[in-house]
Amino acid sequence: MVRLDGYTQILRPLLFTLPPELAQKAADLALRQRPAWRAVAPALRVRDAKLNVSWCGLGLENPVGLAAGYDKNCGLLPSLATLGFGYLMAGTVTRSPLPGNPKPRMFRRAGEQSLVNALGFPNKGLEPAARQLERTRGRLGDTRVAVSVSGTVADEIVDCHRRLEPMVDAVEVNISSPNTAGLRVFHEATALAELVDRVSETRSRPLMVKLPRYTAVDRIAREQVLMMAAVCRDRGVDALTIANSRVVSDARLSTGIGGLSGRAIFPETVRMVAEVRAQVGDKIAINACGGISTGEDAWKTLEAGATTVQLFTGLIYRGPAIVRYINRELLAIMSREAVDSLGHIGRGSM
Repeated sequence: MVRLDGYTQILRPLLFTLPPELAQKAADLALRQRPAWRAVAPALRVRDAKLNVSWCGLGLENPVGLAAGYDKNCGLLPSLATLGFGYLMAGTVTRSPLPGNPKPRMFRRAGEQSLVNALGFPNKGLEPAARQLERTRGRLGDTRVAVSVSGTVADEIVDCHRRLEPMVDAVEVNISSPNTAGLRVFHEATALAELVDRVSETRSRPLMVKLPRYTAVDRIAREQVLMMAAVCRDRGVDALTIANSRVVSDARLSTGIGGLSGRAIFPETVRMVAEVRAQVGDKIAINACGGISTGEDAWKTLEAGATTVQLFTGLIYRGPAIVRYINRELLAIMSREAVDSLGHIGRGSM
């Protein structure tokens, strides 16, 4: 058995001596060493039929997905697939290259195992992403791959969807980044319905929409997000990702505001999943996203009505073996609860 358990004691302290974006570049460099990751892949993957789920008509080996934002340019997917994920969400990709917001734009909140960022959508644009995804096809084994796309006008999103859909298993439309001006137009019912209709004109694979986060005390935001969820359900969207990061003020950021991710927002994620599930019923999948880093976290969100879970910040704090840990912890919980299938809890498989 290859051991990667020293991450939190050795590698993470070293990485955390670096600014977050520089640490991310170091991690990306390590992930480019693909032969090394292929060698450790058997130690990271947990294969057990009890973990299998149906996701928008697609079979997944397990319910743990990588959230959008980690592999913005779709260039690290073969190595990321060795970490044992059930699926990978590449991107977010925009039609034109974007530099993102000015630095400083990311800080850790280590005591909360969280991050605050105002990255925006830094990426190389549509065509470089398309070339990377084309090269990746057939090299991910049993790991499904989806791609997140966005834009500030419908034409940009439609172009990204049409170009990238043939190369992936599903497409997620991100209309919820708290760090990108212009996305709020799609929070209105008419604009959202028109966007989904346009994307759906030629689509042949599952379509997902990533919704914004709301807090328990913001009733207006809650009603708006539940309305958006209902619009997506009624327009035939296959899955909702619940949800993006929480908007926070932070004077250290160049923009003054950013998005909070990680453990600090996990309770909100469980509550939102339950409320959105109650709103949309059983006919649409839900990807729970926000603060998930343990099997117990995954279990709680699946019980609340999620179909899958997505993580990003948890990978930074718990390391490359996180999916193995979560899946083993899930199996232990299932044994404790006498549950033999994830489809038997909440409303998870669809």
